[in-house]
Amino acid sequence: MAQSTFEGFVEHGQIRLKDKVDLPERTKVYVVVPESGAIPARFPSPRLAHPEQASHFVLEMIEEEPNAGL
Repeated sequence: MAQSTFEGFVEHGQIRLKDKVDLPERTKVYVVVPESGAIPARFPSPRLAHPEQASHFVLEMIEEEPNAGL
């Protein structure tokens, strides 16, 4: 399977090739996006290194008397 590479850009939500290229309808194409600051970063949820220590992070609620000590 022969492959060709064409440079382009996105304009108004559509991919525009830099040079005039005549591709047949329904041609299968692949889009490769080079690294850039425009792609949002993904930050996975934090995980415990030692899940058995989860009990150390249990939330404890302490109710205070209203205006205590004032």
